[in-house]
Amino acid sequence: MAKPDLMERVVNLCKRRGFVFPSSEIYGGFRSTWDYGPVGVLLKRNVKAAWWRSMVQLRDDIVGLDAAILMAPQVWEASGHVATFTDPLVDCRNCQQRFRADHLPPSGACPNCGAKDSFTPARAFNLMFKTYVGPVEDDAAVAYLRPETAQGIFVNFANVQTTSRKKPPFGIAQIGKSFRNEITPGNFVYRTREFEQMEMEFFVPPEDGERWFEYWCDQRLRWFVDHGIADTKLRLRPHDPEELSHYSTATADVEFDFPWGWGELEGIANRTDFDLRAHTEHSGQDLSYYDQEHDRRYLPHVIEPALGADRALLAFLLAAYAEEEVAGERRTVLHLDPRLAPYTAAVLPLSRHEQLVPIADQVTAALRPHFMIDTDSAGSIGRRYRRQDEVGTPWCITIDFDTSEDKAVTVRDRDTMGQDRVAIDALVPYLQERLP
Repeated sequence: MAKPDLMERVVNLCKRRGFVFPSSEIYGGFRSTWDYGPVGVLLKRNVKAAWWRSMVQLRDDIVGLDAAILMAPQVWEASGHVATFTDPLVDCRNCQQRFRADHLPPSGACPNCGAKDSFTPARAFNLMFKTYVGPVEDDAAVAYLRPETAQGIFVNFANVQTTSRKKPPFGIAQIGKSFRNEITPGNFVYRTREFEQMEMEFFVPPEDGERWFEYWCDQRLRWFVDHGIADTKLRLRPHDPEELSHYSTATADVEFDFPWGWGELEGIANRTDFDLRAHTEHSGQDLSYYDQEHDRRYLPHVIEPALGADRALLAFLLAAYAEEEVAGERRTVLHLDPRLAPYTAAVLPLSRHEQLVPIADQVTAALRPHFMIDTDSAGSIGRRYRRQDEVGTPWCITIDFDTSEDKAVTVRDRDTMGQDRVAIDALVPYLQERLP
């Protein structure tokens, strides 16, 4: 399947099956904003839960935080966002469209109208959304929607370190909304102005920064493979020196082979002590750590793996999408990792016969405390299998006319399409054993 065709098919599937809708669609949409539908919200929750499980639940050296979106404006002055969080903006004099200067094609032609040598000189454009706090719109009331979740972690470093009693090396993880006034958003949910970040700041002794940077590059690349993306679709690309942000001594991107080419999926950066030092200087509060064991005080260096939940979701969808021939018919299927799939199982009575529906309700009630379950009784069983294949449901449970006699159901595997006869009482452990 051609790559552009793959993107079009995934976007169409997302709309048709309730993964993602254009925001404000009845008004014509709104500037690359998207709403997650009933199936998409489950997939996104599972992506975030998988990240949280690996970063916080399964470790004893990382704790969580949920910082406010609105913060004191001084935070963004100290971090450098007010002065330097900009992209180079150009206008096409021919069609009046605006573009990022660093995203223009090598030919120099306008991506919209094709005109050459039609761009204005580049000028800096700050990406932060400005708002006002309170009833008066003046300079004293200016605030910003956060462009990243990281600063909420840095300004809470002392609070978290003291209350959690953690010692470097340790991390603080956060999942939350961020906002960037992108000049050219696009590629579906890949680049949007409102997005959800999954970031972790790992605080280490200064001399250990390089070692932990390598560690987190390896861990984060492995996480995508462990959750179903083939390693041939991923690569780790170190940044060249001229690419590095002002706060970074080393950065590497986990990149995914998107339909438009290799693109950043997650960034891992060695931020050194830039942020803690900046906030110490601007706030007057000491954010250093005293190491009693070695009788020294230092500003920890920080390793930051930062991932967008929306980008991750898109990569998992693209990697999972397949069109296959089965018994002379085409089926569309999402081979999602069962931990990410919106529904773990679907309960499908063979028909709406009065003998089958009560049993289906009984099976559903038994499974729902343990798994996210879908039910469907409309249409032929073959069509219902196909609907579940399209949303990535790993197992379909069919209640037939033998069920009332043998107290068993047929469980059909999404990937192999093999079928097992399983006792109703054994369904929960049967599914639990097959989850990774």
